[in-house]
Amino acid sequence: MKRTTRMLFAVLAVALLAAFAGAANAASPPSSGFTDVPAGSFFEDAVDWAAAEGVTDGVTATSFGPDLVMPRSQAITISWRVAGSPTGSAASGFTDVPAGAFYEEAVNWAKANSVTGGVSATLFGPDVTTSRAMFVTFLWRAFGSPTGNAASGFTDVPVGAFYEEAVNWAKAKGITTGVSATLFAPASAVTRAQAVTMQYREPVPLQILSINDFHGALDRSSSSFGGTGGIDYLATNMGVREAEARHSLTVSAGDMIGASPLLSAAFHDEPTIEAMNLLGLDINGVGNHEFDEGSIELLRMANGGTHPVDGDFGGTVFEGADFDFLSANVVVTATGQTLFPSYAVKTISGVDVAFIGMTLEGTPSIVTQAGVAGLTFNDEIATVNALVPMLQAKGIEAIVVLVHEGGFSSGGAEGDDCTGGLTGPLADIVDGFDTAVDLVIAGHVNDEFVCERNGMWVTMADGTGRLFTDSDTMLDRQTGEMTISAIDNVPNLNDRAGVVAAAPALTALRDFYEALAAPFADVVVGTISADILRAGNAAGESALGDVIADAQLASTSGVGVGEAVIAFMNPGGIRTDMLFIASGGEADGDVTFAEAFAVQPFGNSLITMTLTGTQIHDLLEQQFDNPDAGSNRILQVSDGFTYTWDSTGTAGDHVDPAMIKLDGVALVGGTSYRVTVNSFLAGGGDNFSVLTLGTDLVGGEVDTDAMEAFFAASSPTPLDPGPQDRITVVP
Repeated sequence: MKRTTRMLFAVLAVALLAAFAGAANAASPPSSGFTDVPAGSFFEDAVDWAAAEGVTDGVTATSFGPDLVMPRSQAITISWRVAGSPTGSAASGFTDVPAGAFYEEAVNWAKANSVTGGVSATLFGPDVTTSRAMFVTFLWRAFGSPTGNAASGFTDVPVGAFYEEAVNWAKAKGITTGVSATLFAPASAVTRAQAVTMQYREPVPLQILSINDFHGALDRSSSSFGGTGGIDYLATNMGVREAEARHSLTVSAGDMIGASPLLSAAFHDEPTIEAMNLLGLDINGVGNHEFDEGSIELLRMANGGTHPVDGDFGGTVFEGADFDFLSANVVVTATGQTLFPSYAVKTISGVDVAFIGMTLEGTPSIVTQAGVAGLTFNDEIATVNALVPMLQAKGIEAIVVLVHEGGFSSGGAEGDDCTGGLTGPLADIVDGFDTAVDLVIAGHVNDEFVCERNGMWVTMADGTGRLFTDSDTMLDRQTGEMTISAIDNVPNLNDRAGVVAAAPALTALRDFYEALAAPFADVVVGTISADILRAGNAAGESALGDVIADAQLASTSGVGVGEAVIAFMNPGGIRTDMLFIASGGEADGDVTFAEAFAVQPFGNSLITMTLTGTQIHDLLEQQFDNPDAGSNRILQVSDGFTYTWDSTGTAGDHVDPAMIKLDGVALVGGTSYRVTVNSFLAGGGDNFSVLTLGTDLVGGEVDTDAMEAFFAASSPTPLDPGPQDRITVVP
């Protein structure tokens, strides 16, 4: 059993009970071995659970003493242990609680959290027999004193009694059925069998904190991003939520690394893994961008070790992740085995919860071929549905899927609802999942929503640490089932001065890597006259896409370096905007290397090839119904290349070949043209398979070097935003 406690920020620590697969399942804990616990007795499972979890010992090594009454010292200790045995509460002030007593910490905690007020202002009454009314009230208060439950119907529970709400709650939750159909017997002493059974039947609250598409965004976001972001504030803000929970797990739905800013990418994303270790991440379901540097490097991220080319950063060997990497549908083709485990099982106060990790099936079409070499990416639905009966055969009923696949909903500013329903590939995937799945945490498209679909809850929390999701669930120890209580997408605010403080350990980690990166990160590589944005117009053309395509054409147009006349850039490879307002110590309009790198963080090299006019037409047609019917991926194009596309056109007939022009002259189908793309596109990325047919390939600069050279050629004149007049759409 592992207890994880965040110590990174000044909030109340909360214990977390967890264990890996193979632990006892919820319905059949290991036998307690007590000879006075008969098989089939109403308290058998409860005693087995309590013994296995260390909630209570027997009265001897072989006897539980089920009929013995329970003093208040034992009763409060049980509740304390179920809460995770938290320490550090202020002294209770009760004069009858000796220092060092087995129940001292329990009473301190109970007083601090209003679980008990004692039998008087100065006395706890540790040896006083616990009544059934007292015990159920302890449980109720420790659970947060929930109100609004229907009346219990017990005739011996008076309206207004101190225990009325507690009994109502206990009856509604199946914690007690009374001593008869109409009687609760509040004044009767609670027996050890009754007490441990009521505690066992209490729902187990589990908080699941989740992020997706973090992309190594360790630094705080600019004010234009709403004052959110930053790993040090993420640790604090998640920690505040965690401190409110009895049991908590933190998970990621993929793309935690890859397409990262320079601060992480310059060190092969080691800083992000180290940051997530400090944050307390428990599980990462692998996304497509985790494969940007290939499976061998991804395994190094999980297991640690020195980078084979760049060595150790900062003088220390990278130790890898303290959390699980999961990917059930990624198989090593040669062996038939999954690259990472399919699922992880976390045991929460006796209940097993399975987390299945799923990677985007379409990863091979959006990652460099070298990154996915030797791997097979299987169907998400079939993979999950094959695992569900296997998990259920182990007695596991609580199932969470971390799936890196995109969906959309109008979820509001913080994505707390599902206005208009869920659309996109994720909707179809969720519809196909076995109904035994309780919660789906998704990623990939940086949307935000909380949706219920076919009895299954589905969440997404934007990306880059702007939001995180707090999913509050309840686990049933008797059935192992999970129910969803509440889900909230929470802003990772970093502008609440005096309200939250950055977690010092994470700030120190970020500052350490900033110092290592500063000699090259802060170098000004060029200037711009205004914001140059990646958002496309109605035709899909962006100002930043124009500039990047022009830079790539300039890099490869000369004799001996490609002699290109056209350049194409994929929109998904443009990761952020170039902003005029300074974000650091540079002047307004200055673009640092780190800022330029953040725009194109993949390190793709430029490749020039020969394509015919017909092949270029085919390439443009592949922009439509890509990746799905009705969606488009519009390539960004260089100066001098123009065309018009028809939004009402059918497959293969969106672009009239006569409208595809270079310097105002229509391309000729059989004529050859030299075309530059990045290495990702050259490998057929983003489903542009025509580019794999190119001939006479010539390699060029890395894309960021081409941009630096373009800035230098423009200097001292700042670069202007692209004109966005090269692509038009009708009607």
